[in-house]
Amino acid sequence: MAKQYVRRFRPLLFLSKNRKYFESHDFGDIPMKFMQRIGALAGGQQVKGFVKVLEQWKSIYKNADEFVYEIFTEVPLDLIEPLLIKVKQGIKLHYIFSESVIVPKGRRDLLKKLGMKSLLDKGLVERKMRAGTNVIVVLNEKEACVGFPTMDGITDMREMFYSADPLFHEWCLDYFRYCWYNSDLFQESKIQE
Repeated sequence: MAKQYVRRFRPLLFLSKNRKYFESHDFGDIPMKFMQRIGALAGGQQVKGFVKVLEQWKSIYKNADEFVYEIFTEVPLDLIEPLLIKVKQGIKLHYIFSESVIVPKGRRDLLKKLGMKSLLDKGLVERKMRAGTNVIVVLNEKEACVGFPTMDGITDMREMFYSADPLFHEWCLDYFRYCWYNSDLFQESKIQE
């Protein structure tokens, strides 16, 4: 009986635990079916600060044994190499970029240097694009993180939620898959450095 109550109140637990965060953030473009399951994120811990967020993403890359899936609206240059090194070790990478993704100067040169074309040809990297996305997700087979936009719809890369909790991970994986199947073909021509 007590487990039923805990399950019912997980959404409230997540929102009350992170009340201050949601005073300046909202859920962005998340469909209602994911909003109804938002309590699954209650097992997450908040990560604050851009440097801490980058460290957490790099840790997710490092801990991956099978795959890394991610949805990005901005791509920091220092994330590209550690991720592609893991792909060369055999993990699969699937990523979705916002059609208005912000990338650093030198991205194309770095991808060429790191052999991105070969990784694409081998099927180790698959990529898509999605219009108007503003929620960030990064996950491997064991752990995940998600970040929501500010109230004005701007993606916030300075704060996110992270967890290895199975419910949290499942929510992020399901959301990624939903976005993957509702995304368009990747178009490099849309990306401006």
